[in-house]
Amino acid sequence: MVDWIISDGLTDYDHAVAVMEDRAAAIASGTADEAIWLVEHPPLYTAGTSAKAEDLKDPHRFPVFETRRGGQFTYHGPGQRVVYVMLNVGRRGHDVRKFVQDLEKWVISTLDRFNVTGEIRDGRVGVWVTRPEKPSLPDGSPREDKVAAIGIRLRKWVSFHGISINVEPDLSHFDGIVPCGVTGHGVSSLVDLGLPVTMPDLDNALKLTFPQIFPNPDDVG
Repeated sequence: MVDWIISDGLTDYDHAVAVMEDRAAAIASGTADEAIWLVEHPPLYTAGTSAKAEDLKDPHRFPVFETRRGGQFTYHGPGQRVVYVMLNVGRRGHDVRKFVQDLEKWVISTLDRFNVTGEIRDGRVGVWVTRPEKPSLPDGSPREDKVAAIGIRLRKWVSFHGISINVEPDLSHFDGIVPCGVTGHGVSSLVDLGLPVTMPDLDNALKLTFPQIFPNPDDVG
């Protein structure tokens, strides 16, 4: 069984990390079920294990939290759905790369329910959308915006941290960092793409597509 938990309001980041660590330990010990936890945070920046100091352009704008998840700097804030993924990767194939790819597939399948084509790019973490209506890059390639970020950590083969999907955050808040260390492209959201998507709409889509990508390991094979 996978518990689906939705927290109302804004969840304190340190509290969220403590809850995730406790739940991951319990999953690893077999005393708790896997969980998907859906939250929103107050405006903040997080620094992953690969974060570069120069990518924090405005260090005094919002609180900055160092975190041991993979990746670089990310923004969290109201209007962004943060999906904390606490799954037993050991029971799901012992393959970290495939697990990350499955997270990407989950996001892409979820976006597809809103007729949004999400794509992945070599060398650029996260899920991207092409913006043909915006000016091309200097080399003539099309402008692409990130709509979802991914960063996880594993402990005893149980994952925590996870995914953030932009529903309707204040996109100017991303200006204080180089998101995930990527320059030359932008950040978008479902509402910025012209879609009247609400947080409950996204939550429902995530729940519907989840078993397509992450079947019950007891039912596999």
